[in-house]
Amino acid sequence: MDIGTNMADLSPPAGNKNRSSVTLSDVARLAGVAPMTVSRYLNSPQTVKGATRDKVQRAIEQTGYVHNRLAGALRSNRTRLVAVVLPMVTNPLFSDTFQAISTRLAASGYQVLLGVSGHQREQEEELLEVILSRRPDGIILTGTLHTPGCRNRLRASGVPVVETWDLSPEPIDMLVGFSHEEAGREVARKLLAQGYRRFALLAVDDPRGLRRADSFLKALNEQGITDVSRHVTPGAPTLALGREGLSSVLERSMTGPAQPLAIVCTSDTIAHGVLTEAAARGLQVPYELAVMGFGDMNFAAHTFPALSTVKVDGTLIGDRAAHMLLQRLRGEEGGERLQDVGFTLVERDSTATLRR
Repeated sequence: MDIGTNMADLSPPAGNKNRSSVTLSDVARLAGVAPMTVSRYLNSPQTVKGATRDKVQRAIEQTGYVHNRLAGALRSNRTRLVAVVLPMVTNPLFSDTFQAISTRLAASGYQVLLGVSGHQREQEEELLEVILSRRPDGIILTGTLHTPGCRNRLRASGVPVVETWDLSPEPIDMLVGFSHEEAGREVARKLLAQGYRRFALLAVDDPRGLRRADSFLKALNEQGITDVSRHVTPGAPTLALGREGLSSVLERSMTGPAQPLAIVCTSDTIAHGVLTEAAARGLQVPYELAVMGFGDMNFAAHTFPALSTVKVDGTLIGDRAAHMLLQRLRGEEGGERLQDVGFTLVERDSTATLRR
């Protein structure tokens, strides 16, 4: 059948803007296939042969047909919708996680709804109330720090939940992430082992970043180092915050070969700003000023000097979270409920082992 010849028969009456008058049977007739084939294409496109898929897709595009997923969801008690809540979309680490989730779920026929909480627990609770009203098949969250009301509502809903980017002894349901506390301790151990004894900390008020920062400071305290310049600012990490943070630190602290200063940042973006300001001031990194970031973002290996940092695989977290959720949705027994993906300290030129 020639798809381009029968459009007049399927067009809504003049002045009628309601495209719902185009039915699945209309699409099937235009494509020259059975209605069941169109239904299979809409719900499991991978089961339809390539040439037939093309014909059905062209018919859908020409008719403007909109698949009524709600009707199918009511019949099957499945919406094929998974909600993902991120604190922000501008952070490449979280965007890598979201992309991995979307890719894995799309391959299994699920659509993804994105919500942004802005690191605010109350905002997350309001967002989840709306999400639950859409009856998603699953929810993937960032972090484990939720309001009590949020935790109770999620558990009562019966919707499978995967928390990510954190570890907790009491997850809501499933969990994949790493220990922020251990990451903070490891940074302290590494810099102390390299011979640094003077420290400053630059952070934004991200709750997970602050937990790493507190753990870092506690590890220093255990070694008798308590005089640490600590700067925490609200909002998202930016290069400007790094430059301004270093300027504030230097107003109260002199650097030099005899007393190198190590600045630990809760984000690679802030650390990049520190390196930029250090270069502008002519400071020698890492012997006058050492810099440690977090995240191993795609620019970290290409700063000057190259940035030492903590590497976390956001793509792996997203893929494992989606895998866990899909196992649950398929009813597979014995699936993992908790997975620690760990982290890696990456030593580059912005830190070095000092001469004793």
